[in-house]
Amino acid sequence: MKNLIKILSLATFLAINQSEMIAQLNKDNKKEIINSEYKNNLFLLKAHLEKKGFKIDSLLKDPRFEIYNKIGNSFKKAPEIKINNFDEYKKAIAYDQKKDKIFGFINNNLEKLLEAEKIYGIKKELIASVIGIESDFGKMIGKYNPFNVYVSLYVKDYKKEFAVEQLENLLIFCKKNNLNVFSLKSSYAGAVSYAQFIPSSLNKWFIGNDLYNIDNNILSVANYLSYFKKKTGSLEKAIYRYNPSELYTRVVISLAKEAEK
Repeated sequence: MKNLIKILSLATFLAINQSEMIAQLNKDNKKEIINSEYKNNLFLLKAHLEKKGFKIDSLLKDPRFEIYNKIGNSFKKAPEIKINNFDEYKKAIAYDQKKDKIFGFINNNLEKLLEAEKIYGIKKELIASVIGIESDFGKMIGKYNPFNVYVSLYVKDYKKEFAVEQLENLLIFCKKNNLNVFSLKSSYAGAVSYAQFIPSSLNKWFIGNDLYNIDNNILSVANYLSYFKKKTGSLEKAIYRYNPSELYTRVVISLAKEAEK
């Protein structure tokens, strides 16, 4: 009788989980087919990185690794690419909602914003504006993984040089800070955390070790803008270096001015 109960329990378990198991099997098969399609480019990428001292075999075999087959479309659909009108751009980035939120963000982080303003000479309202537009004041960090993003860009032959440079910087940053690369979330461009820094910016201008500490992000945004303000001689040009879009530059300044009122 006990054996019969065990058999029935196993049968019930298999029946309940059959669809899930089939779905996972199909997903694994699809992943294998996609990876096979880019086998040559993956080999070239591994060879290049090995010359730089990086071994990524274990990362490519990790179950969390995947190639974003439509990654190029995300770049092409970016508001900065698709939209030319300033009012439409403001709607696309939910400007009015950010205008309502920026005062609360400044009040909640006033001490660190004032510290950043004093150290780097960048107004607190501008720092808050950048973080608001980049991550909705720390609410959004992206749904992608930066390692997968840059490998995908490379094998898809889209922004290949950019992808290699950022992938190298990502591996350096993770090693330096003892991070599992698959623990990170990013935008479709591989930008991470509340400041939305790409890896090369992380290594040069990010302050602190904790990516998801808001104080670190506040200081890092100020550090970045201060550096490029000195280099270019213009705050507007510094903002443009953050995201090379005239619309982006205008909206950052506009939101900052709202917060100054």
